[in-house]
Amino acid sequence: MDSGIGPRGEGELFRKVLGAEWDKLHPDIQRRFDKNPAPGKPLRYAGRLSELRSSVFGKLLGFLSGPLIEGALIPHDDFDFPVDIEVYSKPGCAYIFKQRIYRLHRRRAVRFTSYMAESEKGEVLEYVGLGLGMKLLLRVEDGNLHFTSDGYFWQILGWRMPLPDLLTPGKTFLCHCNEAPNRFNIRIEIRHILFGTSFVQAGVFHEKPEGGQA
Repeated sequence: MDSGIGPRGEGELFRKVLGAEWDKLHPDIQRRFDKNPAPGKPLRYAGRLSELRSSVFGKLLGFLSGPLIEGALIPHDDFDFPVDIEVYSKPGCAYIFKQRIYRLHRRRAVRFTSYMAESEKGEVLEYVGLGLGMKLLLRVEDGNLHFTSDGYFWQILGWRMPLPDLLTPGKTFLCHCNEAPNRFNIRIEIRHILFGTSFVQAGVFHEKPEGGQA
């Protein structure tokens, strides 16, 4: 069960979890995550996905889960299209919200919102909807920030019930790789224990100045 207290920005949470490893992050990444969004003043990023693809298993899972958790698992293949990201907080809430809008070619935009929280054990948890979420492990490699899922769960009435690996999309790997003071790339891969790589996203993003202009 979550404590409901904790850092109110990604950087605060990641710094706490990484400990001394935080100092090994590229200074641009440290600066990026040092910004904490105040309520009503979100942080905005814009970019383009060079790659969005899913396997046959991934597409099936995406279509089945879409009506319940839209955008969490996108069952389409597309390339070179814009994505907007908004990181925000809410008054009196310790969670960190992240909204993504995928503007695919010849399809309606896909909107997906998740939020991060700190567990009572100091773990990083990401919730994707309907009480479903995953625990994330963080590490620093070559100055870049890596996230790896460490089990999925379904939270009911404040309690987290672990889900068997076979019944999940697969293990999630995410890398936030710095390219310049105002530019970074993201690569996400989800790999199922039986069906292999089920989802891939890769793209380059830049920070938008306050006011939202690119």
